[in-house]
Amino acid sequence: MNYTPRLQKVYSDKIVPELKKQFEYKSPMQVPKITKICLNQGIGRAVGDKKLVDNAIVEMTNIAGQKAIATLSTKDVSNFKLRKGMPIGCRVTLRSERMYEFLDRLISASLPRTRDFRGVKVSGFDGRGNFTFGIKEQIIFPEIDIDKVKNINGMDITIVTTANTDEEAKALLAAFGFPFVKN
Repeated sequence: MNYTPRLQKVYSDKIVPELKKQFEYKSPMQVPKITKICLNQGIGRAVGDKKLVDNAIVEMTNIAGQKAIATLSTKDVSNFKLRKGMPIGCRVTLRSERMYEFLDRLISASLPRTRDFRGVKVSGFDGRGNFTFGIKEQIIFPEIDIDKVKNINGMDITIVTTANTDEEAKALLAAFGFPFVKN
């Protein structure tokens, strides 16, 4: 028995024909798709306390459902007491099934739990069809036990698509149900 995530079925059954008609593509292979989702968390206070990075890796692994890795500094910065090779954050890249599962949880459960949530600003597009936005608190994810959280950390989420323009990428994410701010 093969398992396919809900949003992957929605993409192939509804979104592809809808976008093909909207942008007048000749082939369904021209329709943009999401290739990966990158989660990134920088922990500035990790210079003084190495356990902060370990806690962030555990939390991000729970959120993503895939092992997160530590990001290391690339150079020395004496003003921040930073040495080359010190862990200063964590990241994880999701693809295929895990990517669709995370996107489903993000859109339906996590973003609506954000305090005073009115939608995500559309200013995060980079001109090549990729979308980046930030989250101020990792506790919006249901996988995180609020009682065990020692520090509130934010994270950046980048959704990488095959779209050529921001307009196509916005239409793709809106078709998935992404909650953009209404003008």
